[in-house]
Parts: sequence; structure tokens; C-alpha cells
Amino acid sequence: MFFWIQMGEYIQFAWIALKANKIRSFLTTLGIIIGVATIILIFTLIQSINKYVEGEFANIGSTSVYVSKFPWVITNNYFELRNRPPVTISEYEALENYSTYARWISPNIQAMRTIEYRSKSLDDVLTVGCNDEFTETNNVATEYGRWFTPLEVSHGRYVCIIGETVENELFDKEDPLGKRIKVGGHPYKVIGVLEKKGNFFGFNMDNQVLLPYTAFQGYAIHRRGITVAMKVDDPNDLEDMKEETRGIMRRVRKLSPKEEDNFAINQQDMLTNLYKQITTTSYIVIFIVGGISLLVGGIGIMNIMLVSVTERIKEIGVRKAVGATKGQIMLHFLFESVVISALGGIIGMILGVLSSGIPLNLMKLDASVSVATVILGLGFSTFVGIVSGMYPAYKAANLNPIDALRHE
Repeated sequence: MFFWIQMGEYIQFAWIALKANKIRSFLTTLGIIIGVATIILIFTLIQSINKYVEGEFANIGSTSVYVSKFPWVITNNYFELRNRPPVTISEYEALENYSTYARWISPNIQAMRTIEYRSKSLDDVLTVGCNDEFTETNNVATEYGRWFTPLEVSHGRYVCIIGETVENELFDKEDPLGKRIKVGGHPYKVIGVLEKKGNFFGFNMDNQVLLPYTAFQGYAIHRRGITVAMKVDDPNDLEDMKEETRGIMRRVRKLSPKEEDNFAINQQDMLTNLYKQITTTSYIVIFIVGGISLLVGGIGIMNIMLVSVTERIKEIGVRKAVGATKGQIMLHFLFESVVISALGGIIGMILGVLSSGIPLNLMKLDASVSVATVILGLGFSTFVGIVSGMYPAYKAANLNPIDALRHE
């Protein structure tokens, strides 16, 4: 109990000393404020962007792989990759027939098309040819209506599923189900409307039309080939499916053991790892910039505490004369240093959170301030206060009381 009473007195003394020199105290904490605000600002931005990116990557699916001509992350010479043969429908059929690990598999044929309904038209709509398993491989579902049936896919029926943007632009308040739209000049019956997906890294995922690949491939130009999406039921089978897929593709393409793969097997963690590499650099920059500001702030606190000790030598002598120990004197000045630094940390933390709202609003992202970020900001400032106050507090505690009382 006595310990907490004593701590309360130290904090009270520190607050009185701050109030006695308001301008000097503010200028002393300015470096801490800038350093902590910088750290909190960038941490808040990165955490909000991380949250957004994680949500976007979730759309890809952690148990899916995508076989295509190009890797998602290109580290080799692009011109060499460009000479690879595109993935074909016959290769999709081979994967479908021989894969034992893939629970769901779907081709993905893409092109930009003009969509028409009566007198209305919508340009540059992403048109995707797929099959009835696309809903599982690519994590999509219908808001209302229905999905393709296997029979509609195998017979190349002219049916389609539209996104919310297409629905709003072409049908307004009219029910689209059962209506016929023209996709690239060909008529398709609308059987469903996709759930709202929003944007995926700036691309409107609701501005698309899905239709059976068998009804799409006949007139689409596929210079880049197709992508084959494959998904396992058990996450533990993912690596086995990748190796099996690689073996099937190499066998179909008749590659010798010495030849490298001339296709790519992409998955979510490729993008996740790349993003982590980028953000690791960002975190290093944070610590460098914030650390420099905190170092400057710490030097300022040490300097002002040394001045404070010099100004209060007689006060220290009186306190020692009435029985104050070295430890009590040291704690007194150390707490004063910590209070100055912690106050700067709190102000910096508030400014950092408030200022992060501006760029986040411009990017249309939600602010994400974690408890760890708050603890980090306060921890940094408190640590700087302790380190900066150690020498001045030690100097004050070791003053000779007689010399201190004689000081003028």
C-alpha cells in the first residue's frame, strides 16, 4: 500500500514540474510526439491494408490451385514465358479425367464482351466460360436464381449468370430471370444473379457474366489460352494435388525429365508471400523513421532533465537533509522523465490514429487499430523516458547534500 502511495506522489511531483514549465515541456515532448505519431500512423495504415488484402486473397481460396500459362508472380524473363504454349481445353479434360485429388475442377475462359438487353448495352463486361463446379473452385454463389446444371454444360446450353452491376445497368428494377441478353451478339437466357463481390484490387467483380464454357469457346478468341481451377476437399491434400497436376501436365505435353515445366501452377500463398516481402520492407522503414524521431526526442528529454537537476540542486539538498534516500531521489526524477515521455506518447498516438483516417478515407478502407499497436506506441515512449531519465536521475541522486544546500 505504501509503495503505491509513494508512486502516486512521484507522479504528482512530476506533473507539478511539467505545469511549471509548460512551453519547455511541450518542446521536449515534440520529438516523442512526432516519433510515436509516425509509428502509429504507418502501423494503422499497414494493418488496414493487410485486412483489406487478406479479404481479397480469401476470394482466391486457400485450397485451390490455378493452372495457366503464366505464373502470378513473374521472377523469370517474361519473353521466355511468353513463348510457352497456352493451356487448352484438351488439357483441362485430361486433368479432369486423371486427377484423383481434385474434388472440383473448372476451366476458366475469359474475354471482354459487350452485353445487350433490348435498347441498353454495357461495354467491357468480363465474360467467363466455366462449368457447374466453378461455384466451388472460385468461391462464388448466386444471390437468387440458380447455377448451371452439368447437362447444360455438356450440351452447351445458351444460359448465363450475371453480376449485380450488369443487373442494375441493364434491368434497373426489372426481374432479369428468364430474360434473354446478347453476349457478344449471341443470345443467352439469364438463370441467376451472382452474390455481390465488390472490388478485387480495383476490378469490379460484379461487372461480369458467367456462361457454360461449351457455349462460349466456339466464338471466343483465346490467344492466352485458359486457366484451369482445381480445388481439394481436404487442405492436407493440396500439395499432393499440385504434384499430381504437374505430372499430368508434363505427361500430356510430353516433356522429358530434363525439360522444365512450360506451365504454371498458381495458388494463394504465392501472392501472400510476395505481399509479406513487401510489407516487411515497410516495417523496417517504420522503425528507422520512428526510431530516429524517438532518438531525437530522447536526447531532448535527457537534456531538459539535466537542466532540471541543475535548477533544483537546492531542492534536492533539502530533501536529502530531511531523510530522502538516493533511491527516492532517483525515482523522483526518473518518474518525471517517464511522465514527460508517456505524455508525448499518448498525444502522438492520438494524432497518429486521427491522421491515418485521411488516407484511409481516400482509399476507402476501414481503420484498423489493434491493441498491440497502442501498446507498441506507449511502450516505445515509456522506454525512451526511462533510458533518457536514467543519467539525470543518477546524477541527482548522487549529489552531496551539503554542497547542494550551499548551492545558489
